[in-house]
Amino acid sequence: MHDIQNEPDGRGIAIDEVGVTSLRYPLTFDDGHTHQQGIADISVTVALQADRRGTHMSRMISLVHEEVAILSPQELPIALKRGLTLLDAPALTLTLSLPLATAVTAPASQQESWQTHDVTVTGRIDADGCTVSTAVTTDVTSLCPCSKAISDYGAHNQRSEITLQVTGSADTPYPLPVHEMVHLLRAAGSAPVIPLIKRPDERVVTMQAYDHPVFVEDIIRDISLTCRKKGLSHAVKARNMESIHSHDAVAALHYTR
Repeated sequence: MHDIQNEPDGRGIAIDEVGVTSLRYPLTFDDGHTHQQGIADISVTVALQADRRGTHMSRMISLVHEEVAILSPQELPIALKRGLTLLDAPALTLTLSLPLATAVTAPASQQESWQTHDVTVTGRIDADGCTVSTAVTTDVTSLCPCSKAISDYGAHNQRSEITLQVTGSADTPYPLPVHEMVHLLRAAGSAPVIPLIKRPDERVVTMQAYDHPVFVEDIIRDISLTCRKKGLSHAVKARNMESIHSHDAVAALHYTR
């Protein structure tokens, strides 16, 4: 059968990215510490040469099915190299996003529940080499230091959304496992978010937040400081969903080792 996609193109225009997105596909996340099954949202794109009319998108689905049915971030470079050969492309980017859950225990009642975090793993390979970035997004509680300082009693607090992305090196594509990233983020706020709490737990968490007020700037600086001490290239951003303002507060930074 004639391969129309493989026909030559005479316009002389290369394409930065072409491929598939919003592919929902079952996989197992297994990094040696976390083992969970889920449905991932996946995109696969390649750079297309100027003399090629199109790429073979069905091969991208084959790549996902055969190479990342078990998603191990530390082994993703192997899948990327195979994908580059399969698609005969100068560059390939593979992004996989899925929710992962961590078991958490309430501080007083010892009730267990599951806190869910959004995880995105992005791998890219081209002539310059291969990189893998892992991002985790989770919620914490933050209490305003200014509100605490100027109020006779109490202080306003809110839920904060934090995202940390760590980019590995050629030798260590996955330098900070997801469970360690989750622990780092949950410790960066005034108090952790816990889905199932009883009244004694609420008292503990509320008082913990009051004793550890943080601005949005404090959150990302503390996380970045820990990552820098570990020698990690990273990006971190935080969003405070303010409880007494009509706006949210945001902060972000990038650090390259």
